[in-house]
Amino acid sequence: MILILHISIALASILQTSYTLFSPSKNGLRVSYALLGLTLASGTFLVYITASHILETCVMGLLYTGFIAFGIARARHMLAKDSVSAT
Repeated sequence: MILILHISIALASILQTSYTLFSPSKNGLRVSYALLGLTLASGTFLVYITASHILETCVMGLLYTGFIAFGIARARHMLAKDSVSAT
């Protein structure tokens, strides 16, 4: 059950961050941060309770985190750029 929840949160995080990247907003960033945190927390819990290969898990986690972090950073940059040009 935790695995299905973890995958669902990760997919929702990818979709939310992609949406926020194309339409930056403060609320979109907050949701992206929350989904990233939930994905990392559930992934850590899954590694802890199962005897999974840590190297394989960490590589996938790093790729996911890198993708999401890049999207969030780019959306923040775009949001800051829009707020500066609006004043």
